[in-house]
Amino acid sequence: MKKILFTFIFSVISFISYAQDKKIDLTLNNQTITDALIEIEKISGTKIYFQKEWFDNQSYTRQFDQTSTIDIIKELLSNTSVNVLFFDNKIILTKNSYVYQSLPSDYFDEENLNYTTQNAVFFSDYNKELNTITIGKQDNNIKQDSYTIKGKVIQANNNQPIGNVAISIGTKNLLTNQNGIFEVELPSGTYNLKTNLYGFEELEQQIIVYGDGNLNLQLEEGANLLDEVIIDAEKATNVKETKIGVTKIDIKAMKTIPVVLGERDVLKVATIMPGVKTTGEGAAGFNVRGGRADQNLVLLDDGVIYSPTHFLGFFSAINPFTTESAEIYKASIPSKFGGRLSSVFDIKTKKPNYSKFTGEGSIGPITANLSLQTPIVKDKIAITTAVRATYSDWILRSLDEESLKNSEASFYDVLFKYNHKINDKNELQATGYYSKDKFSITSDSLFGYDNALASIKWHHKFNNKHNIEITALGSKYDYDIDYESDSNNNFLFKYSIKETELKVDLNYDYNKNHNFNYGINSKLYNVSPGDIRPQGENSIITSKNINEEKGLESALYVSDIYKINKNLTLDLGLRYSLYKSLGPAIQNIYETNSPKTENTITETLEFNNNETITNYSGPEFRLSARYLLSPTLSLKASYNKTIQYIHLLSNNTTISPTDTWKLSDLNTKPQKANQFSLGLFKNIDSKDLELSIEGYYKTMTNMLDYKVGAELILNDAIEQELLQGEGRAYGVEFLLKKKSGNLNGWIGYTYSRTELKLNSEIPEERVNNGNYFPTNYDKPHDLSIVANYKLTKRYSLSANFIYQTGRPITYPIGKYNFGGSEQVVYSDRNQIRIPDYYRLDLGVNIEGNHKLKKLAHSFWNISVYNVLGRNNPYSVFFENDNGKIKAYQASIFSIPVPTITYNFKF
Repeated sequence: MKKILFTFIFSVISFISYAQDKKIDLTLNNQTITDALIEIEKISGTKIYFQKEWFDNQSYTRQFDQTSTIDIIKELLSNTSVNVLFFDNKIILTKNSYVYQSLPSDYFDEENLNYTTQNAVFFSDYNKELNTITIGKQDNNIKQDSYTIKGKVIQANNNQPIGNVAISIGTKNLLTNQNGIFEVELPSGTYNLKTNLYGFEELEQQIIVYGDGNLNLQLEEGANLLDEVIIDAEKATNVKETKIGVTKIDIKAMKTIPVVLGERDVLKVATIMPGVKTTGEGAAGFNVRGGRADQNLVLLDDGVIYSPTHFLGFFSAINPFTTESAEIYKASIPSKFGGRLSSVFDIKTKKPNYSKFTGEGSIGPITANLSLQTPIVKDKIAITTAVRATYSDWILRSLDEESLKNSEASFYDVLFKYNHKINDKNELQATGYYSKDKFSITSDSLFGYDNALASIKWHHKFNNKHNIEITALGSKYDYDIDYESDSNNNFLFKYSIKETELKVDLNYDYNKNHNFNYGINSKLYNVSPGDIRPQGENSIITSKNINEEKGLESALYVSDIYKINKNLTLDLGLRYSLYKSLGPAIQNIYETNSPKTENTITETLEFNNNETITNYSGPEFRLSARYLLSPTLSLKASYNKTIQYIHLLSNNTTISPTDTWKLSDLNTKPQKANQFSLGLFKNIDSKDLELSIEGYYKTMTNMLDYKVGAELILNDAIEQELLQGEGRAYGVEFLLKKKSGNLNGWIGYTYSRTELKLNSEIPEERVNNGNYFPTNYDKPHDLSIVANYKLTKRYSLSANFIYQTGRPITYPIGKYNFGGSEQVVYSDRNQIRIPDYYRLDLGVNIEGNHKLKKLAHSFWNISVYNVLGRNNPYSVFFENDNGKIKAYQASIFSIPVPTITYNFKF
């Protein structure tokens, strides 16, 4: 009898015989839906089944001429949850139930009952004790095996997304990702839904799936203590997603990783993941799979950050308390991104709290940080404001050392975010960011540099399948050097780069087998290479200004995630980029097969404002595939072709604030790269482990390098100092990760090589006899071990161990006397390595008590950086001291550095 109770059989009586769906004329004059349905019955002669209580008493005035009765009813009910079905010349309206036209042949066998189901429809009964949500509209003319349900889980009190929520829908179990997003495919029908997450009340309700649609859930905080439920939202993603070479930073887990001076740092955590390296401790910038530091695109809410670090690389310029997610694309770069060869670091800020005032912050030995969120119009408009600053200036002035008392080292950054939910289909988002650094350590120069960006994005939803984002962006980076001394050579030097961008991105979820992304974008570069002015009346410095560079970079792209079958999925992308170098400018033409010098200039061309100097363009392929060998094992492969039209000019070991950017023009060609990747991904559920191994091979052309003694600042003919050659990089990356349990963390190991070849036909522009040689960031072996052990729910211990091969340098290998003076003989470029690098960090983490009702929740981090006191060399250099060549080693942190940081959240 159980199945009889589950279904209510409405037999279609054979003597009821009406004409097919008719076209009628209908005039409604302040009539309710109920009255309209009765009127339609009379005019059409078609029986309509419904319940009056389903409709309100709102009146309608409309005119229909020769319109199908079904179409009239569908339009009248378009804003309700009532479905319109047409069966055997009858119109049946349903609500909170699903209509089956047939049942399995053995449906009643176990009851030994003999029911005739011919010419019958079956209404699934619903549980009246549960809330019921309907998704889509039922249409008996559409025959589809399953429908895609997308949704988001948020907190009821503040609308913040909740990650790692376990959701069961019928027999299917799934988990939300870190942004609270989930997606599931279900056949049409009725299902019971339940949620489970520690700290939140269980939600149970019924859903009825009629078609594709969205399902958003709100969870209430719960105070009951439950047994631990281990959930990992990324497990399935690791194996099932199509992309390869993607590193996702766990923002929440980042707080337990010991770092120098106690400042949570998204970039530092990224550099201890496989495939991402730095040239040394405290270095600004990072290298991804053999690429130069300028080949990484760092985006904050889609805006470019040109210098993402504070204080020469010791601190990140990205506020951890405003960061929602951070992903590094090392191989399968989405086709909507372009302009860099090696990687995209896509950072998204948190959405503000729409329901109540909240905040988060920290106080450390060097910096303080505060982020505040508040609704302006509840559930509609909200903002985030955040500020972070250092009080290192106060510390320096407190020291006894006189030289340090007169030093300066300060920075701050601020962020403002505005979110506006206009309606269900439109949302507006705006982000503003600014950072400022100033430093002068025992010198006569005051350095200052700053980043600024502004973005505004409009998101419009056409329907459940199709949406669009239109974004306007502006980014700027500039620096200045204010030099003052006792001599008459005081000056002020300024440099800046700006870009303005407009982009349109669309997503079309065509069906369960095809998801399209396509769009267009264009950005304008303005580079001021340098301007120097004398300071003071007695300065002997001559004013000089290098002409501005201008370029326009545009692109079209399209991609399709194509599910061929349950095992094989392809991600097919094509991006076509175009670049114009624009005037005003003066360009030199040089003799063919001759070194670029003042003596080999054959012609000088002058271009007017916005006049095209030269064009570059080309296709960029983004192709990847995933094959499921089993539900927990997959094989992935990818091919990426990328083009970069902008170059960083730096003859330092690492990026410095005084580096400059140059656009491609007649004499400087764009950089290009091709990368092939192959990876194996495995989940071991019984051990709660993720395992991956990835290999890659990359070739690069038009890689920049420099002549010995190159002058890169205030040079009118900078192309005379540049060399462009070929590069190659290859390697294997291994990652073993455990994200839950008392012991969690990861072990990452990379073996890689990165080499450059400068084999010009011109002898003066050939390096190391035209053979491949290691770049100055080539580090073959890179091992990182990150571990966190929970002693109790409030106390945990953390440790990091890092080992890296020493980077290459050019070393003096001999000397000789010439003309009465001692001369040095150097090795080939980058043929010797400095000593290997290793470091151990330890930390203790203390959570505040877990009471729900308290003013603020606290978190203490006590850590020691470089516990072993390893004197790791940052660089080795040589000086001539009274005719003798002496070697020196520079180190950053050669002793243990203890730190205590207090974090709070309310």
